[in-house]
Amino acid sequence: MKRFGLVVFCGVMSLSGAVWAAQTIDLHPRTAGELAGLCAADPGSPAADAKINYCHGFAQGVVDDRMSIVEAKKPFCFPSPTPKRAATMREFVAWVRANPSNRDISAREGIVKFFGERFPCK
Repeated sequence: MKRFGLVVFCGVMSLSGAVWAAQTIDLHPRTAGELAGLCAADPGSPAADAKINYCHGFAQGVVDDRMSIVEAKKPFCFPSPTPKRAATMREFVAWVRANPSNRDISAREGIVKFFGERFPCK
């Protein structure tokens, strides 16, 4: 009985190690196109939650950073009520896909440019 338990334990541990290794992904988008790829992850695909959450968190970080800078004019102004993040990031994906010249700009610059066009200050 002890031997059977040991075999089962070793099997479970090797399986969990393989599953853990399969979950390792690289989330370092350098361009707006790469970021849009993360944002557009199919919810049923492997690591989709991580990709989509990274996309939303990256965008929020850029927004927080840009809005904290004291300038005469803000780069973008959100309406009230603020649009839903998921919907806005789907618009970002569509914007990148519709404007091939924006695919190769930095991910950070892409977010700022998109929000500036989508939510201009009046």
